[in-house]
Amino acid sequence: MLDESLLDTPEGLAEADRRGLLRGAAEAGARVRTAVRHATEAGVADLKPDGRPRAVLIAGPGAAATHTADLLGTLAGPGSPVTRLAPTGVAPAAGALRWELPGWAGSVDLLLIATPDGTEPSLSLLAEQAYRRGCSVVAVAPARTPLAEAVNGAHGLFVPMATTPYDQEEPLAASSPGVFWALFTPLLALLDRLGLLGAAPEDLEKVADRLDHIAERCGPAIVTYSNPAKTLAAELADALPVVWTEGSSAGPAGRRFAAALAELAGRPALVAELPEALAAHSALLAGPLAASADPDDFFRDRVEETPAMHARVVLLRDRPIGGLTAAPSARDLALSHDTPISELEPEEGGELETLAELIAITDFAAVYLSLASRA
Repeated sequence: MLDESLLDTPEGLAEADRRGLLRGAAEAGARVRTAVRHATEAGVADLKPDGRPRAVLIAGPGAAATHTADLLGTLAGPGSPVTRLAPTGVAPAAGALRWELPGWAGSVDLLLIATPDGTEPSLSLLAEQAYRRGCSVVAVAPARTPLAEAVNGAHGLFVPMATTPYDQEEPLAASSPGVFWALFTPLLALLDRLGLLGAAPEDLEKVADRLDHIAERCGPAIVTYSNPAKTLAAELADALPVVWTEGSSAGPAGRRFAAALAELAGRPALVAELPEALAAHSALLAGPLAASADPDDFFRDRVEETPAMHARVVLLRDRPIGGLTAAPSARDLALSHDTPISELEPEEGGELETLAELIAITDFAAVYLSLASRA
């Protein structure tokens, strides 16, 4: 059950936020600026690439690396394929995970390593393997870690991760907003320098400004009725989120939201892209999870009864209402089954700005749902 009263109690939210998730979401803009500075100091802006890499490989543990690869692949497009190297192993622990380069990787490819840990032995071995194969290596990780030494030894480029003092107080959640932006931003700057996507310094400053703006709109001091993140969290209190996305960059934002709901709030969620989502989830909305599947019975005693979970559609869009869109069909399908729908559409701006807004609002919503559910 969600304690909705806690949502409008900033002191209570702060007390419940033992992992610093709200601080990480609120400081996302500052984290982007720090990450840009670290990338510049590491020499990203001074790189003189010989050409575009044939392929970009990304290795790293947890949701942060997965989301980074997903977003970079979407932003870069098909010109230089972005592939995440999924780890193997017996446990999600630094010493148990293993990464391997594909057999075809060579001197025309680029290996990116993104980790909030930096002690994984296999990532250090991966950097050395890439060096022997002739791959270029770039890593973002905490400074003064074994991975930093390994990358420097492999003549690669190491960018210190933008961290804060409270990062050391509790184990970092892989879906934490602070972790994500600290890893994602330097790689955006790098791929901009390589000509794979557009993320110039002025674009990243606009991203930081947009994140600051969302932090003002969605902060703990802003009451629920005028706070889009708190509103979304309250709407999802007893619901199964069915996340539908429209637009290329909204897809990764929706997948990140579903992963954050699972890791931070312990909530399952389904995610799919329009228009295919309409066929993929049509039977689900017509089944026992639809609101209309449990008609109200006035005489039923609900005092000791756990509320039934029903689907709620969350529509994330990164394109304007006008033009070719499946949004009207999505609304019609949801409402025809008495399924409520929440919609998020960013304000106008560049692709990175609108993407940052979708991620920031849904990150705040996942954090609020986590804190108010566990209080």
